[in-house]
Amino acid sequence: MGKVQGTLKQAALLSRAGLLGLLSIVGAGCVHVNEEDLSPSSVELTWGRSGVSDGRFQKPRAAAIDGQDRIYVVDMTARIQVFDREGNFLRAWSTPTHKNGRPSGLSVGRDGTVLVADTHYFRMLPYTPEGELLADRVIGGTNGFENGEFGFVTDIVQDSAGNYYIAEYGEHDRIQKFSPEGEFLEVWGGHGPEPGQFMRPQNLAIDQRDRIWVADACNHRIQVFSTEGELLTCWGKPGSAPGQLYYPYDLVLDGQGHVYVCEFGNHRVQKFTEDGQPLGTWGKQGRGVGQLFNPWALVRDSQGSLHVIDSNNHRVQRVLM
Repeated sequence: MGKVQGTLKQAALLSRAGLLGLLSIVGAGCVHVNEEDLSPSSVELTWGRSGVSDGRFQKPRAAAIDGQDRIYVVDMTARIQVFDREGNFLRAWSTPTHKNGRPSGLSVGRDGTVLVADTHYFRMLPYTPEGELLADRVIGGTNGFENGEFGFVTDIVQDSAGNYYIAEYGEHDRIQKFSPEGEFLEVWGGHGPEPGQFMRPQNLAIDQRDRIWVADACNHRIQVFSTEGELLTCWGKPGSAPGQLYYPYDLVLDGQGHVYVCEFGNHRVQKFTEDGQPLGTWGKQGRGVGQLFNPWALVRDSQGSLHVIDSNNHRVQRVLM
């Protein structure tokens, strides 16, 4: 039953030295960490553990949050579990079939529909928040390179007009755009390291100006596009220093000029300005509270807290950053 395993009391047990070790702030052109510069992150809650019963996880790897702060999490059992902000289990359902593989992306559409990237079945599955499949609104289902066909689907977002943007990786590494009715409109991208190309576009986000943000995971960077596929900006380079990225798997925007990036390879979350200037990091590899092991995803709730999907620790950590 969504049992809470960590609380503010647990976070308080972290020593001051431990917190300093979790945080780093980048000054002008160099790493500069001291007590005066630190804006402390705090672990507010830790919940979930390994298992297959309600409220437990087997390598959770995607998440979404709706307007009521209900958090949707999919794991390697192909279950989409729904929780409240405090980690209490609400309900669950599974995708129709998962013999070939499990979903690796979730988002919430403009009307509250839960959009599931049914990765290994080359399609987007739309559900009501209660788990009813809206079969007439499924997009895709055929593996291929033609318009409207897909490789391994990773994520979906909708713009203010209701158009869908669906990312895919494999040999495809592209983004396809569809009308609100599911009709193909256009495509951009392609496999490669050049700006505008992708190597596993793992996650998408869309901002208040309808700019499409892409976590270009295996290129270790963030790319931003217009709704027509025009590249607007591209930033990030591989590494583990503050400001560098190593397999960014997810990102969220706070609407206040900040971007939070979840790094699968660096076991941390970084905060950036929208033009890629680093502001701070949280997390390091480990099993303890405030540590991460291959975090796959994150969401931001209405209170400004981040819920980090700590995949190989089979849990979620809520942090204020």
